[in-house]
Order: sequence, then structure tokens, then C-alpha cells
Amino acid sequence: MPELQSDVVFKRIKKSLYVCTSCGHHLRLYVDKRLKMLFDNEEFTLIDLPVLVDDPLKFKDSQKYVDRLKSNRKSTENQDALKVAVGLIGGVECVVAVMDFSFMGGSMGTVVGEGIVKAAELALKKKIPFITVASSGGARMQEGILSLMQMARTVAAVNMLKEKGIPFISILADPTTGGVSASFAMLGDVNIAETGSLIGFAGQRVIEQTIREKLPENFQRAEYLKEHGMVDIVVDRPNLKDELVKILKILTNKNKVPAENAAQLSDVE
Repeated sequence: MPELQSDVVFKRIKKSLYVCTSCGHHLRLYVDKRLKMLFDNEEFTLIDLPVLVDDPLKFKDSQKYVDRLKSNRKSTENQDALKVAVGLIGGVECVVAVMDFSFMGGSMGTVVGEGIVKAAELALKKKIPFITVASSGGARMQEGILSLMQMARTVAAVNMLKEKGIPFISILADPTTGGVSASFAMLGDVNIAETGSLIGFAGQRVIEQTIREKLPENFQRAEYLKEHGMVDIVVDRPNLKDELVKILKILTNKNKVPAENAAQLSDVE
């Protein structure tokens, strides 16, 4: 009987896009499920990430960085903490870059930074909206200064789109912290946060120790940031795509491609 109940609960949560139907808690979503959730008919074309040197600094902490990468690649079946895809969302062709928290905490190293830049350049070339989904602990410590440089590079990339009037929408999932929250993730024309997401730079404990004050209970949560003007919209995951489609229609002046023409999208280089 317990196994049957567990199976029923799992099916219920899966149907609700991994949101608890009892308490509303949003479980973290794997990158592939996120992409399928966002794109029409779960159809999209993946863009290859750049192939870069795995361990430019020959870094080692409790284990070698190259070994840590191998372990994460095996467990996630992904090359790094980012996937980039192009397809239709509500009939509007978009470039989407999704971070994968299950890969080294979604940390941003050179591959992730270069992937964001490449995705923004593709959106610029095709003159279509760019959407990012952040879920990250911040910069990747194993790449040191090279990782921190990606903050400036990703900011410059999304600023290229702003200069040309191309929409950039940032979706903030749990958690969005560190160098990712301090760079491209908070620069969307519209910033959308999933309900209950942790969003901030330094951790709450570090801040409390620094200022020697107790912070509000919901500090750094999506709802708190909305109250203080840091995000525009807080939405439950099951309603996220509908909200995104509404925003895309406004920002693109309803210039959309019929869903039945998805197969006729222009080739992606």
C-alpha cells in the first residue's frame, strides 16, 4: 500500500510540473523538463555549446576539477550547466538558455558564459526574443578569475540586445544567487520569478553576520523581491508558460509564427 501511495503522489507531482499539490513547494526542475515545458509541443532545436579547455587553471580542491567534471557529466548526461535551444513559444520564435542546477550547482564557468553569449548573438542575428532561466549558485570557483569574467561578458551580451530593441526575458528559478544574480539574470526587460525561489547575492547567514541584524523571514525570496521592486512577476510554475506567452505577444507586437509552421523555422547555425 505505501508503494501504491508513493506512486500516486509521484504521478500527481509530475503532472503539476514538480510542484507539490498540497503545499505548493516548487521542486527543482531538470533542464530537459524545463525546455519541454516552455516550448510549443515540446519541440525545439538544441544549439551546440562551445568546446573549451576543461581545466584551464589545473585546479584541485578535494578532487581534481577534471574529475569533478567527468562525474557531473556522467550523472547528468550533460556537458555543462547550460543548454541552449531555439523554437516556438506561443507561436513566437525564441532562443532559450536554461541553467542546470544539478550540474555543479548550476555554477557559471567559461562554457556557461560562452553559451549565454552565443545564445544572445543568435537572438541578435535572427532578431528574435532571448529568454534565460537561471538556477545557479553563482560563479564556478574552480575557474577563478576566468569564471568572474563571465559576469561582464554576459552583461555585455544582453546589452547588445537592448541596444537593438530585441526582447530579453529573465526567468529566475530556485536558486538564483552569486555571480549569476549579479550579472545577466537581473537585467531582463521583464524579470519573472517562480514562486518561493531563493534570489540574492550573498547568503542570508553571511549578511546577518556582517550587519549583525536579524533579517526578515522571507528575505531573498521571490515574493519579498517583488514587494521591493527587484522582480516584476512572481508566478507558479504551472502558469509560467501562459504568463510568458502574454509577455512575448506584448513585446513582439503579436508578431508570431503559426505553431503548425514550426517545422519550417529557418536553419540554426
